[in-house]
Amino acid sequence: MLEREDVRQALSRRDFGTVFRIARQWGGISYNQLAEACGIKPERVGTMARGRGEITSLAKFEEISDALRIPGNMIGLASRPWETASTPRVTTPALRQPTGSVMLAPEPGPWEVAELARRTHATDVGPADLETIAQAIDQLCRAYPYMPADQLHQQARAGIRHVTDTLAGRTTLTQHRELLVSAGWLFLLGGCLEYDMGQRQAAEASRAAALCIGLEAGHGEISAWSWELGAWFALTQGRYEDVINCVDAGHRSDRAHSIGVQLYAQQAKAYARMGDARQVRATLDAGRARLERLPRPEHREHHFVIDPDKWDFYEMDAYRMLGDDERAAVHAHEVVRLGTAPDGTEISPMRVAEARLTLGVTAARSGELEEAVAIGARALETSRRSLPSLLLVAGELTAELDRRYPREAVARQFQAQVSHVANAL
Repeated sequence: MLEREDVRQALSRRDFGTVFRIARQWGGISYNQLAEACGIKPERVGTMARGRGEITSLAKFEEISDALRIPGNMIGLASRPWETASTPRVTTPALRQPTGSVMLAPEPGPWEVAELARRTHATDVGPADLETIAQAIDQLCRAYPYMPADQLHQQARAGIRHVTDTLAGRTTLTQHRELLVSAGWLFLLGGCLEYDMGQRQAAEASRAAALCIGLEAGHGEISAWSWELGAWFALTQGRYEDVINCVDAGHRSDRAHSIGVQLYAQQAKAYARMGDARQVRATLDAGRARLERLPRPEHREHHFVIDPDKWDFYEMDAYRMLGDDERAAVHAHEVVRLGTAPDGTEISPMRVAEARLTLGVTAARSGELEEAVAIGARALETSRRSLPSLLLVAGELTAELDRRYPREAVARQFQAQVSHVANAL
């Protein structure tokens, strides 16, 4: 760590908080280890690492120098006793002392430079490790449509722990960024699953973590997906202006990947609920144009790759909200068809459930009460579901039933079923 320029500069300022933070982030040295070595409480080490508080005692400077084997000249002290007992492996470079004087160190020899260069490539991570992590994340994202949310969430969390443990080891800058990106995808997946299960606070924390990683790693696609999650959260909570703001931020983050299509879809859903038919059609046209320019994905079940077949799902939602029952029903039937395997297995159960609720809404509006309730009840039976999204559409069906059939027992029975599901949220 003493060979890093940022550490040397921090030591020249006697800024131990920065040294502690870098040691943890890049050296894998925990705050507890630093605290034990330096005789400082762990909470104070953490506080200093966050930029609050400093050390001013000369005696403490000497204690930290001896504990962490920091040569005295790096923090403006005389050489420490242990420095004369053995020859340092690496000669420290010239540093400006706090007093303003300059101490010059001997020029490093060629083999010393070669050793330093070798260390910049030393790593605890191999290509096979990174490939294994990438493959595991790909499999988890492709399992999203059908695997029980709690089981998939456990695996995503285990993946985050594995990646962060790997980050604590020695990595090159390229490997560090790749691991950060892997953590970003896992936080996005975890956020989706947490929101599916009704865990709003955890989902928002995961979304925020993914956004921070996207910004730190310069990965626009992860940033854009984190904004898409924000738009989804806002949509299901009735904050439609926030949906538009999140969509705009997502487009600014990334314009090269399929995430743009999903952003247009969330925007269209918000405009539909705001009753702006003109904006709905304009947004759907923009999304379809973006979709048509994209290659067809190899694995369309991957949650963060836009499946062209999902466009029927987007239009179904928008047209249902606009009251265009004929178009909504056509798209809903297509969603059910595409989401069901030839043997009857539902390969996209969450989409199929919302499509059935849409058909329930159109049936209720056309006077088919029994059919509306039967279809709606079947939609609520799905085991893999996103509670906020499911309840959003189920609420639209209960509103139609309450408005059109306020005295019918079957309508009240369905409303009770929806209330039971809502209690889980």
